[in-house]
Amino acid sequence: MKFKLLTAALLLACSALHAQTVEVKGAWVRATVPGQKGTGAFMRITAKDGAKLVGVLSPVAGVAEVHEMKMEGDIMRMRAVPVLDLPAGQTVPLQPGGYHVMLMELKQPLPKGSTVPLTLRLQDAKGVESRLELTLPVSAVAPSAAANDAGPGDEKSGHHGEHKH
Repeated sequence: MKFKLLTAALLLACSALHAQTVEVKGAWVRATVPGQKGTGAFMRITAKDGAKLVGVLSPVAGVAEVHEMKMEGDIMRMRAVPVLDLPAGQTVPLQPGGYHVMLMELKQPLPKGSTVPLTLRLQDAKGVESRLELTLPVSAVAPSAAANDAGPGDEKSGHHGEHKH
């Protein structure tokens, strides 16, 4: 029993250590209307030491995936991306029209002003997986760049959406 508790504590410590190297800013989820079954979540992710985004979870959606939208000839295509590289020190934007999180099979409407719990599954260069728990504000439009830089979501200001670990 003691061995299991020690192992669990070590795994949690490793997970927390890795999550400290990832910063999320400007995170938000697009509001939905009743009956809408999918929406997007957007943010900017910076991994100090490099990492991979290997999954996304949210209790509000039956399916949560990282997707990519890109032009192929004259057609805009969207596809699931099983792994998204987060190069060391580079900010990777998850934004409309590019990489983003798709929340599908929504279990409830997501009205403007509410929040959505979202978990990022990360993996470091050694393959160690960690989770970063976020609470994202729901908005009809992207928060302005000035507002993002001023601190909405900054844990110190008590808002949601930005997390530095």
